[in-house]
Amino acid sequence: MESPKQSSLIPSFLYSSSSSPRSFLLDQMVTSNPSLEKSPSPPPRSSPTILSQKSFLIASPTEPGKRIEMYSPAFYAACTFGGILSCGLTHMTVTPLDLVKCNMQIDPAKYKSISSGFGVLLKEQGAKGFFRGWVPTLLGYSAQGACKFGFYEFFKKYYSDLAGPEYTAKYKTLIYLAGSASAEIIADVALCPFEAVKVRVQTQPGFARGMSDGFPKFIKSEGVGGLYKGIGPLWGRQIPYTMMKFASFETIVEMIYKYAIPRPKDQCSKGLQLGVSFAGGYVAGVFCAIVSHPADNLVSFLNNARGATVGDAVKKIGLLGLFTRGLPLRIVMIGTLTGAQWGIYDAFKVFVGLPTTGGVAPAAAITPAEAKP
Repeated sequence: MESPKQSSLIPSFLYSSSSSPRSFLLDQMVTSNPSLEKSPSPPPRSSPTILSQKSFLIASPTEPGKRIEMYSPAFYAACTFGGILSCGLTHMTVTPLDLVKCNMQIDPAKYKSISSGFGVLLKEQGAKGFFRGWVPTLLGYSAQGACKFGFYEFFKKYYSDLAGPEYTAKYKTLIYLAGSASAEIIADVALCPFEAVKVRVQTQPGFARGMSDGFPKFIKSEGVGGLYKGIGPLWGRQIPYTMMKFASFETIVEMIYKYAIPRPKDQCSKGLQLGVSFAGGYVAGVFCAIVSHPADNLVSFLNNARGATVGDAVKKIGLLGLFTRGLPLRIVMIGTLTGAQWGIYDAFKVFVGLPTTGGVAPAAAITPAEAKP
Protein backbone atom coordinates (compact mmCIF):
# COMPACT_ATOMS: atom_id res chain seq x y z
CA MET A 1 0.00 0.00 0.00
CA GLU A 2 1.26 3.47 -0.83
CA SER A 3 2.06 5.87 1.99
CA PRO A 4 0.36 9.28 2.14
CA LYS A 5 3.66 10.89 1.27
CA GLN A 6 4.13 8.78 -1.83
CA SER A 7 0.64 9.38 -3.12
CA SER A 8 0.88 13.12 -2.54
CA LEU A 9 3.70 13.30 -5.06
CA ILE A 10 1.40 12.02 -7.81
CA PRO A 11 -1.28 14.29 -9.27
CA SER A 12 -4.61 13.11 -7.99
CA PHE A 13 -6.23 12.79 -11.43
CA LEU A 14 -3.73 10.05 -12.34
CA TYR A 15 -4.76 7.69 -9.54
CA SER A 16 -8.25 8.86 -8.57
CA SER A 17 -10.99 6.64 -9.97
CA SER A 18 -13.54 9.42 -9.73
CA SER A 19 -11.64 11.98 -11.80
CA SER A 20 -11.03 12.36 -15.50
CA PRO A 21 -8.72 14.58 -17.57
CA ARG A 22 -11.70 16.75 -18.39
CA SER A 23 -12.67 17.27 -14.75
CA PHE A 24 -9.06 17.96 -13.83
CA LEU A 25 -8.91 20.74 -16.42
CA LEU A 26 -12.09 22.23 -14.99
CA ASP A 27 -10.58 22.15 -11.49
CA GLN A 28 -7.47 23.86 -12.76
CA MET A 29 -9.55 26.62 -14.38
CA VAL A 30 -11.33 27.24 -11.08
CA THR A 31 -8.26 27.18 -8.84
CA SER A 32 -6.20 29.37 -11.19
CA ASN A 33 -8.78 32.17 -11.03
CA PRO A 34 -8.50 34.02 -7.67
CA SER A 35 -11.84 35.73 -8.19
CA LEU A 36 -13.64 32.44 -7.86
CA GLU A 37 -14.25 31.21 -4.34
CA LYS A 38 -14.06 27.59 -3.61
CA SER A 39 -17.27 26.23 -2.25
CA PRO A 40 -17.17 23.64 0.49
CA SER A 41 -16.45 20.21 -0.89
CA PRO A 42 -19.56 18.10 -1.16
CA PRO A 43 -19.63 14.78 0.59
CA PRO A 44 -18.06 11.96 -1.47
CA ARG A 45 -20.37 10.11 -3.83
CA SER A 46 -19.95 6.79 -5.53
CA SER A 47 -20.28 8.16 -9.07
CA PRO A 48 -19.84 11.95 -9.16
CA THR A 49 -20.80 13.85 -12.28
CA ILE A 50 -19.49 17.11 -13.69
CA LEU A 51 -22.12 19.85 -13.55
CA SER A 52 -23.12 21.16 -17.01
CA GLN A 53 -20.28 19.23 -18.64
CA LYS A 54 -22.33 18.36 -21.70
CA SER A 55 -23.37 21.94 -22.26
CA PHE A 56 -19.95 23.25 -23.23
CA LEU A 57 -17.46 20.40 -23.66
CA ILE A 58 -16.82 19.33 -27.27
CA ALA A 59 -16.52 15.62 -28.00
CA SER A 60 -13.02 14.54 -28.99
CA PRO A 61 -12.41 13.41 -32.60
CA THR A 62 -11.87 9.84 -31.40
CA GLU A 63 -15.37 9.57 -29.96
CA PRO A 64 -17.72 7.77 -32.38
CA GLY A 65 -20.35 9.98 -33.97
CA LYS A 66 -23.83 9.07 -35.09
CA ARG A 67 -23.80 6.40 -37.80
CA ILE A 68 -26.45 5.66 -40.36
CA GLU A 69 -28.24 2.42 -39.58
CA MET A 70 -27.91 -0.13 -42.36
CA TYR A 71 -31.07 -0.60 -44.47
CA SER A 72 -32.85 2.27 -42.75
CA PRO A 73 -34.60 5.04 -44.75
CA ALA A 74 -31.53 7.21 -44.14
CA PHE A 75 -29.33 4.44 -45.60
CA TYR A 76 -31.35 4.23 -48.83
CA ALA A 77 -31.46 8.04 -49.06
CA ALA A 78 -27.67 8.16 -48.78
CA CYS A 79 -27.26 5.49 -51.47
CA THR A 80 -29.66 7.38 -53.73
CA PHE A 81 -27.75 10.64 -53.35
CA GLY A 82 -24.45 8.83 -53.85
CA GLY A 83 -25.86 7.43 -57.10
CA ILE A 84 -26.76 10.94 -58.27
CA LEU A 85 -23.21 12.14 -57.68
CA SER A 86 -21.51 9.10 -59.18
CA CYS A 87 -23.54 8.83 -62.39
CA GLY A 88 -24.47 12.44 -63.14
CA LEU A 89 -21.00 13.92 -62.69
CA THR A 90 -19.08 11.14 -64.44
CA HIS A 91 -21.31 10.99 -67.51
CA MET A 92 -21.19 14.77 -67.85
CA THR A 93 -17.38 14.69 -67.63
CA VAL A 94 -17.03 12.21 -70.50
CA THR A 95 -19.49 14.07 -72.76
CA PRO A 96 -16.76 14.64 -75.43
CA LEU A 97 -16.08 10.90 -75.66
CA ASP A 98 -19.79 10.13 -75.76
CA LEU A 99 -20.30 12.74 -78.47
CA VAL A 100 -17.62 11.25 -80.73
CA LYS A 101 -18.87 7.72 -80.03
CA CYS A 102 -22.48 8.57 -80.98
CA ASN A 103 -21.38 10.25 -84.22
CA MET A 104 -19.12 7.32 -85.11
CA GLN A 105 -22.15 5.05 -84.71
CA ILE A 106 -24.43 7.27 -86.81
CA ASP A 107 -22.03 8.44 -89.54
CA PRO A 108 -18.96 6.17 -89.73
CA ALA A 109 -18.02 7.52 -93.17
CA LYS A 110 -17.46 10.98 -91.69
CA TYR A 111 -16.26 9.97 -88.23
CA LYS A 112 -13.87 7.19 -89.17
CA SER A 113 -11.85 6.96 -85.97
CA ILE A 114 -11.53 8.48 -82.52
CA SER A 115 -8.80 10.94 -83.49
CA SER A 116 -10.43 11.99 -86.76
CA GLY A 117 -13.78 12.28 -84.98
CA PHE A 118 -12.38 14.79 -82.52
CA GLY A 119 -10.74 16.61 -85.43
CA VAL A 120 -14.02 16.88 -87.36
CA LEU A 121 -15.88 18.19 -84.31
CA LEU A 122 -13.17 20.72 -83.52
CA LYS A 123 -13.12 21.99 -87.11
CA GLU A 124 -16.90 22.24 -87.52
CA GLN A 125 -18.06 23.28 -84.06
CA GLY A 126 -15.04 24.52 -82.16
CA ALA A 127 -13.99 23.56 -78.63
CA LYS A 128 -17.46 24.35 -77.25
CA GLY A 129 -18.92 21.66 -79.48
CA PHE A 130 -17.25 18.93 -77.42
CA PHE A 131 -19.76 19.49 -74.60
CA ARG A 132 -22.91 19.77 -76.70
CA GLY A 133 -25.70 17.96 -74.89
CA TRP A 134 -24.10 18.11 -71.43
CA VAL A 135 -27.28 19.32 -69.71
CA PRO A 136 -29.54 16.38 -70.73
CA THR A 137 -26.59 14.12 -69.96
CA LEU A 138 -26.23 15.51 -66.43
CA LEU A 139 -29.96 15.50 -65.67
CA GLY A 140 -30.69 12.14 -67.27
CA TYR A 141 -27.86 10.19 -65.70
CA SER A 142 -28.38 11.84 -62.32
CA ALA A 143 -31.95 10.54 -62.37
CA GLN A 144 -30.77 7.17 -63.57
CA GLY A 145 -28.02 6.97 -60.95
CA ALA A 146 -30.43 7.79 -58.15
CA CYS A 147 -32.71 4.91 -59.13
CA LYS A 148 -29.91 2.52 -60.12
CA PHE A 149 -27.95 2.62 -56.87
CA GLY A 150 -30.81 3.33 -54.48
CA PHE A 151 -33.05 0.57 -55.79
CA TYR A 152 -30.14 -1.86 -56.17
CA GLU A 153 -29.45 -1.66 -52.44
CA PHE A 154 -33.17 -2.06 -51.78
CA PHE A 155 -33.70 -5.05 -54.08
CA LYS A 156 -30.46 -6.75 -52.99
CA LYS A 157 -31.70 -6.67 -49.39
CA TYR A 158 -35.25 -7.64 -50.41
CA TYR A 159 -34.17 -10.68 -52.44
CA SER A 160 -31.66 -11.71 -49.78
CA ASP A 161 -34.40 -11.69 -47.16
CA LEU A 162 -36.64 -13.77 -49.43
CA ALA A 163 -33.89 -16.32 -50.07
CA GLY A 164 -32.64 -16.52 -46.49
CA PRO A 165 -28.99 -16.52 -45.33
CA GLU A 166 -28.11 -20.00 -46.59
CA TYR A 167 -29.41 -19.54 -50.14
CA THR A 168 -28.14 -15.96 -50.29
CA ALA A 169 -24.61 -17.20 -49.60
CA LYS A 170 -25.00 -20.04 -52.09
CA TYR A 171 -26.59 -18.01 -54.88
CA LYS A 172 -25.22 -14.54 -54.13
CA THR A 173 -24.43 -13.83 -57.79
CA LEU A 174 -28.05 -14.45 -58.73
CA ILE A 175 -29.07 -12.02 -55.95
CA TYR A 176 -26.76 -9.37 -57.45
CA LEU A 177 -28.10 -10.00 -60.96
CA ALA A 178 -31.76 -9.91 -59.94
CA GLY A 179 -31.33 -6.82 -57.76
CA SER A 180 -29.47 -4.84 -60.42
CA ALA A 181 -31.89 -5.83 -63.21
CA SER A 182 -34.90 -4.78 -61.12
CA ALA A 183 -33.28 -1.45 -60.30
CA GLU A 184 -32.32 -0.73 -63.91
CA ILE A 185 -35.86 -1.25 -65.22
CA ILE A 186 -36.94 1.68 -63.05
CA ALA A 187 -33.79 3.72 -63.73
CA ASP A 188 -34.23 3.59 -67.52
CA VAL A 189 -37.76 4.96 -67.30
CA ALA A 190 -36.20 8.02 -65.64
CA LEU A 191 -33.34 8.21 -68.15
CA CYS A 192 -35.10 7.59 -71.48
CA PRO A 193 -36.53 11.08 -72.22
CA PHE A 194 -33.21 12.76 -71.51
CA GLU A 195 -31.32 10.19 -73.57
CA ALA A 196 -33.59 10.79 -76.56
CA VAL A 197 -32.99 14.54 -76.49
CA LYS A 198 -29.27 14.11 -75.86
CA VAL A 199 -28.71 11.88 -78.89
CA ARG A 200 -30.73 14.18 -81.17
CA VAL A 201 -28.80 17.25 -79.98
CA GLN A 202 -25.43 15.53 -80.35
CA THR A 203 -25.94 13.89 -83.75
CA GLN A 204 -28.01 16.51 -85.62
CA PRO A 205 -26.17 19.84 -85.71
CA GLY A 206 -28.63 22.69 -85.78
CA PHE A 207 -31.46 20.71 -84.17
CA ALA A 208 -31.09 22.48 -80.83
CA ARG A 209 -28.48 24.06 -78.56
CA GLY A 210 -29.31 21.83 -75.61
CA MET A 211 -32.02 20.69 -73.21
CA SER A 212 -33.98 23.93 -72.86
CA ASP A 213 -34.84 24.25 -76.55
CA GLY A 214 -34.25 20.61 -77.56
CA PHE A 215 -36.87 19.13 -75.22
CA PRO A 216 -39.89 21.14 -76.47
CA LYS A 217 -38.69 20.84 -80.06
CA PHE A 218 -38.42 17.06 -79.74
CA ILE A 219 -41.94 16.80 -78.30
CA LYS A 220 -43.32 19.02 -81.05
CA SER A 221 -41.66 16.82 -83.68
CA GLU A 222 -42.15 13.34 -82.19
CA GLY A 223 -44.83 13.77 -79.53
CA VAL A 224 -44.51 12.74 -75.89
CA GLY A 225 -44.47 9.09 -76.93
CA GLY A 226 -41.39 9.79 -79.02
CA LEU A 227 -39.40 10.37 -75.86
CA TYR A 228 -39.86 6.67 -75.04
CA LYS A 229 -39.37 5.32 -78.55
CA GLY A 230 -35.98 3.99 -77.54
CA ILE A 231 -37.05 2.43 -74.21
CA GLY A 232 -36.85 -1.14 -75.58
CA PRO A 233 -33.30 -0.81 -76.93
CA LEU A 234 -32.38 1.22 -73.85
CA TRP A 235 -33.49 -1.66 -71.61
CA GLY A 236 -31.64 -3.99 -73.95
CA ARG A 237 -28.48 -1.93 -73.46
CA GLN A 238 -28.72 -0.89 -69.84
CA ILE A 239 -30.14 -3.98 -68.12
CA PRO A 240 -27.33 -6.34 -69.26
CA TYR A 241 -24.87 -3.50 -68.66
CA THR A 242 -26.06 -2.94 -65.09
CA MET A 243 -26.31 -6.65 -64.29
CA MET A 244 -22.71 -7.04 -65.42
CA LYS A 245 -21.70 -3.82 -63.66
CA PHE A 246 -22.98 -4.83 -60.22
CA ALA A 247 -22.51 -8.60 -60.26
CA SER A 248 -18.99 -8.51 -61.69
CA PHE A 249 -18.01 -5.63 -59.39
CA GLU A 250 -19.20 -7.49 -56.29
CA THR A 251 -17.38 -10.64 -57.42
CA ILE A 252 -14.15 -8.87 -58.41
CA VAL A 253 -13.96 -6.91 -55.16
CA GLU A 254 -14.58 -10.05 -53.14
CA MET A 255 -11.77 -11.82 -55.01
CA ILE A 256 -9.37 -8.90 -54.49
CA TYR A 257 -9.92 -8.99 -50.75
CA LYS A 258 -9.71 -12.78 -50.72
CA TYR A 259 -6.61 -13.33 -52.85
CA ALA A 260 -4.71 -10.06 -53.34
CA ILE A 261 -4.90 -8.36 -49.93
CA PRO A 262 -3.49 -10.32 -46.97
CA ARG A 263 -5.93 -8.99 -44.37
CA PRO A 264 -9.69 -8.70 -43.93
CA LYS A 265 -11.52 -5.75 -45.42
CA ASP A 266 -12.41 -4.22 -42.07
CA GLN A 267 -8.70 -4.03 -41.22
CA CYS A 268 -7.83 -2.11 -44.41
CA SER A 269 -7.61 1.67 -44.52
CA LYS A 270 -10.43 3.59 -46.15
CA GLY A 271 -8.03 4.78 -48.85
CA LEU A 272 -7.15 1.20 -49.77
CA GLN A 273 -10.82 0.20 -49.78
CA LEU A 274 -11.66 3.05 -52.18
CA GLY A 275 -8.75 2.03 -54.41
CA VAL A 276 -10.19 -1.49 -54.55
CA SER A 277 -13.59 0.00 -55.45
CA PHE A 278 -12.10 1.93 -58.38
CA ALA A 279 -10.08 -1.05 -59.65
CA GLY A 280 -13.05 -3.41 -59.38
CA GLY A 281 -15.27 -0.86 -61.10
CA TYR A 282 -12.86 -0.36 -64.00
CA VAL A 283 -12.55 -4.07 -64.75
CA ALA A 284 -16.32 -4.47 -64.44
CA GLY A 285 -16.77 -1.54 -66.85
CA VAL A 286 -14.80 -3.31 -69.59
CA PHE A 287 -17.15 -6.30 -69.37
CA CYS A 288 -20.14 -3.93 -69.33
CA ALA A 289 -19.06 -2.21 -72.54
CA ILE A 290 -18.69 -5.47 -74.45
CA VAL A 291 -21.99 -6.95 -73.29
CA SER A 292 -24.12 -3.86 -73.94
CA HIS A 293 -22.49 -2.46 -77.09
CA PRO A 294 -24.87 -3.88 -79.75
CA ALA A 295 -27.86 -2.32 -77.97
CA ASP A 296 -25.94 0.95 -77.60
CA ASN A 297 -25.59 1.12 -81.39
CA LEU A 298 -29.33 0.51 -81.73
CA VAL A 299 -30.20 3.30 -79.27
CA SER A 300 -28.03 5.81 -81.11
CA PHE A 301 -29.48 4.84 -84.49
CA LEU A 302 -33.15 4.87 -83.42
CA ASN A 303 -32.95 8.19 -81.59
CA ASN A 304 -31.25 9.80 -84.57
CA ALA A 305 -33.41 8.44 -87.43
CA ARG A 306 -37.05 9.47 -87.31
CA GLY A 307 -39.44 6.55 -87.77
CA ALA A 308 -36.66 3.95 -87.96
CA THR A 309 -37.09 0.42 -86.58
CA VAL A 310 -34.72 -2.13 -85.10
CA GLY A 311 -34.81 -4.02 -88.41
CA ASP A 312 -33.75 -0.85 -90.25
CA ALA A 313 -30.85 -0.42 -87.83
CA VAL A 314 -29.63 -4.01 -88.26
CA LYS A 315 -29.89 -3.72 -92.03
CA LYS A 316 -28.06 -0.40 -92.11
CA ILE A 317 -25.32 -1.13 -89.57
CA GLY A 318 -24.95 -4.87 -90.12
CA LEU A 319 -24.74 -7.60 -87.49
CA LEU A 320 -20.95 -7.34 -87.18
CA GLY A 321 -21.19 -3.57 -87.02
CA LEU A 322 -23.57 -3.77 -84.06
CA PHE A 323 -20.85 -5.54 -82.04
CA THR A 324 -17.79 -3.64 -83.28
CA ARG A 325 -18.63 -0.11 -84.44
CA GLY A 326 -17.25 2.33 -81.86
CA LEU A 327 -16.37 -0.48 -79.42
CA PRO A 328 -12.72 0.50 -78.59
CA LEU A 329 -13.74 4.02 -77.63
CA ARG A 330 -16.67 2.73 -75.60
CA ILE A 331 -14.41 0.29 -73.69
CA VAL A 332 -12.13 3.18 -72.69
CA MET A 333 -15.08 5.40 -71.85
CA ILE A 334 -17.14 2.85 -69.91
CA GLY A 335 -14.15 1.38 -68.07
CA THR A 336 -13.09 4.80 -66.81
CA LEU A 337 -16.68 5.80 -66.18
CA THR A 338 -17.57 2.71 -64.16
CA GLY A 339 -14.39 2.82 -62.11
CA ALA A 340 -14.98 6.48 -61.28
CA GLN A 341 -18.63 5.82 -60.44
CA TRP A 342 -17.82 3.12 -57.91
CA GLY A 343 -15.04 5.29 -56.48
CA ILE A 344 -17.33 8.32 -56.03
CA TYR A 345 -20.24 6.23 -54.75
CA ASP A 346 -18.17 4.45 -52.11
CA ALA A 347 -16.34 7.66 -51.18
CA PHE A 348 -19.69 9.27 -50.43
CA LYS A 349 -20.75 6.24 -48.39
CA VAL A 350 -17.56 6.50 -46.35
CA PHE A 351 -18.15 10.24 -45.93
CA VAL A 352 -21.55 9.64 -44.32
CA GLY A 353 -20.26 6.76 -42.17
CA LEU A 354 -21.28 3.74 -44.25
CA PRO A 355 -19.02 0.85 -45.31
CA THR A 356 -17.82 0.54 -48.90
CA THR A 357 -19.66 -1.84 -51.23
CA GLY A 358 -18.78 -5.52 -51.53
CA GLY A 359 -15.79 -7.47 -50.33
CA VAL A 360 -17.47 -9.68 -47.76
CA ALA A 361 -19.16 -12.90 -48.84
CA PRO A 362 -22.58 -13.46 -47.21
CA ALA A 363 -22.38 -15.95 -44.37
CA ALA A 364 -24.36 -19.15 -44.78
CA ALA A 365 -26.92 -19.99 -42.13
CA ILE A 366 -25.79 -22.47 -39.51
CA THR A 367 -28.09 -25.42 -39.24
CA PRO A 368 -28.98 -26.84 -35.80
CA ALA A 369 -26.94 -29.97 -36.58
CA GLU A 370 -23.87 -27.85 -37.38
CA ALA A 371 -24.34 -25.82 -34.24
CA LYS A 372 -24.05 -28.90 -31.97
CA PRO A 373 -20.58 -29.63 -30.61
